[in-house]
Amino acid sequence: MANYLSDIVAAHRAAAASDGRDVDELVTQALRSPTPRPFAEALASRATRGLAVIAEIKRRSPSKGDLDPGLDPAEVARAYAAGGASALSVLTDGPAFGGSPEDLATARAACGLPILRKDFTVSRADICDARIMGADAVLLIAAALSDAELLEFLGLAALLGLSSLVEVHDEAELDRSLGAGAALVGVNQRDLTTFEVDPGRAEHLAAQIPDFVVAVAESGVRDGLDAARLAAAGYQAVLVGESVVRAADRSVAVQAMAGHVVGPRRPTAAVGAR
Repeated sequence: MANYLSDIVAAHRAAAASDGRDVDELVTQALRSPTPRPFAEALASRATRGLAVIAEIKRRSPSKGDLDPGLDPAEVARAYAAGGASALSVLTDGPAFGGSPEDLATARAACGLPILRKDFTVSRADICDARIMGADAVLLIAAALSDAELLEFLGLAALLGLSSLVEVHDEAELDRSLGAGAALVGVNQRDLTTFEVDPGRAEHLAAQIPDFVVAVAESGVRDGLDAARLAAAGYQAVLVGESVVRAADRSVAVQAMAGHVVGPRRPTAAVGAR
């Protein structure tokens, strides 16, 4: 995986290798934590009411630098909820994104929306930590995980009552994820090597995602026009970060993306057309 994620994932794997905690004890602790809110269900239920928005709380990113280093997670969470977001995504990675588990806990206390822990899951302990800190879903990046890890992590997350958003970038990763049993798939339109966004990637892959799988389009969703196009391609949700974090009115920005009619998943004649 020679791309911009390599160093980040390597750092997380090094940290996981030095983590001496007993995973069985972590599983027990996680199961005793508050019951997770229904994340995947919150997105799937919007199919009859229109496109769902997963609005992201992040201070910075490797590709865009600082977005809002001093943001208040509680304030941002409430703004997103007021705009009609169906769920939140909270960055908990510190070095690359300026996030923390405290950001997630603060956002959770501020509203009733289910929350995705947006981080680099590379171990069973990471999944336990997600529930312990109050997350309702974990991110599994197919490009960063082996087939065996995907299968194992999906199983553990299910045991802990967590949804798993499996992120893919191409057909091969989609096939691997579906083969592992992914029921919630996110298509990331950002190229892992160049940082560039391919606005046709999600549309191209949409027809290959089975109807029983909840489909999420990620990255490069700038406005209501982008959201409407992806909904028409059959995505039940969009995950939006930079555009809503930087918006002058975050509630209005989310509102413009939510509720678009979700169409059937089928091949598009004009991939990438706006």
